[in-house]
Parts: sequence; structure tokens; C-alpha cells
Amino acid sequence: MTILNETHTLAGGVEIPKLGLGTWFIDDDTVAQAVRDAVEIGYRNIDTAQAYGNERGVGEGVRTAGAPRQDLFVSTKLAAEIKDYDGAVAAIDESLARMSLDHIDLMLIHSPQPWDDFRGGDYAEGNRQAWRALEEAHRAGTLRSIGVSNFQQKDLENLLATATVAPQVNQLLVHAGNTPGELLAYCESRGILVEAYSPIAHGAILTNDDVRAMAKKYGVTVPQLCIRYTLQLGTVSLPKTANPEHMRSNAQVDFEIADEDMAALRSLRARDYGEHAAFPVYSGN
Repeated sequence: MTILNETHTLAGGVEIPKLGLGTWFIDDDTVAQAVRDAVEIGYRNIDTAQAYGNERGVGEGVRTAGAPRQDLFVSTKLAAEIKDYDGAVAAIDESLARMSLDHIDLMLIHSPQPWDDFRGGDYAEGNRQAWRALEEAHRAGTLRSIGVSNFQQKDLENLLATATVAPQVNQLLVHAGNTPGELLAYCESRGILVEAYSPIAHGAILTNDDVRAMAKKYGVTVPQLCIRYTLQLGTVSLPKTANPEHMRSNAQVDFEIADEDMAALRSLRARDYGEHAAFPVYSGN
């Protein structure tokens, strides 16, 4: 599982492991054990968010895991509804306190719009204010790196127009069946590393016949193929699971997808998330 030892280097010089553990939908009272299990397996990149309601448990897992704090990369996200400077300053401090950590390795603005208006109104000034708070915490050293999530090009350009520190990360919905090629290329051109959340399409890809056939060709599972796909796109991959066996399997991706198969996966369109389409990020907006 050599992927667990591989890293990208962010624009600010901080190293981030290429494979991480997503914790969305893992309850606060069980996530600490999931983090400990992941660290024991070899994971060093743990991702959470204020909106997940499990920062306390993630912090406990990080503090009690069998690895030194400096060897772990911990990310969280500023709640999407916070679009003012004072609110962002307070929320950053609250995340640090909830997690009982003296620093966070990466903090993101979770969305350019509040969830109840996702891809809706204009929150340009609010995002600039929230970003200013992240920049200050970054200068103070409590946030080692800063970025955004679900930001489109226009949202990034809005921040870049006034930022003193450019976003170092953009965490996006990226999976076989949903590959935002133009946005990925734009982020690369600006030195913004993309993290792929839901690389297994929140489970929706598991029954896709084309993807299943390709996974069989490589002798791997569908999740392994999908994770490897996002890694070969140059992103950090963040599959979510609390199951240690799935954690191990998700890290067994030391194979190479051929160019023609990568092209086929890039062109695949599969965005039917079933019941999960109720969530803004899967709504197609």
C-alpha cells in the first residue's frame, strides 16, 4: 500500500498525503475509533468539517492515534453559512477548541454559498471576508494551509482578486462519471491542488456496468478502480469509510490505469445519486 506514503506538496510548501480518510456521515461518538483504525493501517490524512458534526471525535482520534501529531494531516471546513469576517474568526477558534488541537493542517471554506442557496445568490464579498479570517489564522500558524471546497472558477477568481494568500486546495466532487475537466485544468494552472471527495460517487458507481467491467479487467474492485482514477487525475482522493477492511482495500491501489481507459473514465457521464440527490452537492447544480 505504497500510496499511503506518497504526498503532494501544496503551494505553501506543506506536504499532504495523496490518499485520505473522509469522515462525512461517521457519527461523533464512533469517528475517533475510525481515525485510530485508519492511522494504524497507515493513513495520515484525515478530513472532517464543521458541518459533519464530528470534529470533537476526529480530534480525539488524532490525539489518541498511534502516530505523532506532526505526522498527521488534519483538515476541516468552515461552515458554508459563515460569510463574514467575525463569524469566520470565531468559527476557526471553535474548531481548534472542539478538536483540542493547537493547529489544523488545512481549513477550507466549505462552499461558496450557504447550503440552502447552493449555486444561488452572490456571496462574493462574504467569501472574501471569510477568506481574510483564514489568511490571518494562516499567518498566525494555527492553520498550516488554507483552501476552499465546491468553488467554481468564478468563485476562485473572486478570492484571487484580493487574496494575499491564494487558495492552496479546492476540494471538489470528482469521480468516474463526473470529471470537471475545465475546472481541474484551471486549478492546476493556478497551483491549486484538487482534492476529490466522493471518489466512489457516494456509492452510486458500484452498479455501473462499464465501470464494473473495467475493474474486472484490472482484477480490482470498483472502489479501487475509482480511487485509482482520481489519483491518476492528480488529485488527493478522500474515500469515506468507518470500516477498517474497506480502509485497507481502498489503499490497495498500486496499479496503473492505461491511457485509453483513463480517457474512457473521463468521458463517462454518471451522475444519478438516487436518494442522495437531496444533498446540494449531488443535486446537479
